[in-house]
Amino acid sequence: MRNFLSKIKEKMAGEDYEEEAGEEYVELDTAEIGGVSKVTVRPFVIEDFSDIKPILDSLREGSTIALVNIKPLKDKDLIELKRAINKLKNTCDAIEGDIAGFSDDYIVITPSFASIYRSTETKDIRE
Repeated sequence: MRNFLSKIKEKMAGEDYEEEAGEEYVELDTAEIGGVSKVTVRPFVIEDFSDIKPILDSLREGSTIALVNIKPLKDKDLIELKRAINKLKNTCDAIEGDIAGFSDDYIVITPSFASIYRSTETKDIRE
């Protein structure tokens, strides 16, 4: 075990690390995203244009992945839906996030540290 740790120490020479308990393990710094260590996946429903405000606020915090049900607004008013999606896209661009639609009734929006896997069922709504 000591030989293994010695090899790790040699390879990490020059990098920050801490030794504890007589070379029994090496502790490395872990990266945090914006000071927050957890990511929240949060569902939203848009029934009216004003319902996008909480979505925008949580996206701007930087640690929320939003799953947005657009069906209620889609059934009610397509013009308002397009307006809401454009506002979400603009905010997504501003935070350097990613946005895509899946199925006909949902969109997903991620912050800059995450990306959306695109398949045949996922539509890129940036176009």
